Amino acid sequence: MGLITKTIGLTGWASLAAAGTFVAFTRKSRIENIPPTDYIFNSTLFRRYNPNNSPVTQDICIRRVPLATIKPELLEAEGKLAEAFCAGVWSGIGFRYQRRFLEKKWRGSKTADQLWDQKDLAASSYDVGTKLVDHFEVVSKTPTSIIVRCGDSPTITEVRESDGLFEMTAEIKTEEGVAEFGLKSVFYNGLKGFEGTDQPMPWHVQWLHQLYDKVLMESAVRTLKP
Repeated sequence: MGLITKTIGLTGWASLAAAGTFVAFTRKSRIENIPPTDYIFNSTLFRRYNPNNSPVTQDICIRRVPLATIKPELLEAEGKLAEAFCAGVWSGIGFRYQRRFLEKKWRGSKTADQLWDQKDLAASSYDVGTKLVDHFEVVSKTPTSIIVRCGDSPTITEVRESDGLFEMTAEIKTEEGVAEFGLKSVFYNGLKGFEGTDQPMPWHVQWLHQLYDKVLMESAVRTLKP
């Protein structure tokens, strides 16, 4: 996720123009803190990959979309909206730069079983065990949620220095006439010896990550429209 820092470096009038475009593009998404009582902090996954309960950098990006603006077929079968949203995150234009960056570094015979191409990322149902771009692995899937482990190669299965859980959620709220989408991020250093230290991301890196989350959210939502 930190690759967003490589994409934001404009200056002068170009920066102002880019900032205006960004605000317009992401104005409907909002960033919030994850409550300490959230289930993810009490999950088996969190305890397994952060066994020392090291400090976390966390946030959630939320976007509400009218049901009338979503492809009807995605609302008919349970779980289809979450799958399509997840596919939109990884196959959408927002992830294009990071996908190409990781592809140049890590695509090869040892990672041939992973998802790399845009068409495959768009078509996947993201079942548990699915690996993508040598940086993410699906570790949990329900009708409304898909969680990937992130931060390093999925070929490294033990506790890692750079680690995290990234959850994509899609909840249909029929009475309100909307679908609510979420991108929940929890990052940490899973190794022993970091208990009681500062969170793994400094504030400015987390801020850039939050901007990136908004871009991923908007590009994913666009793939759900008729």
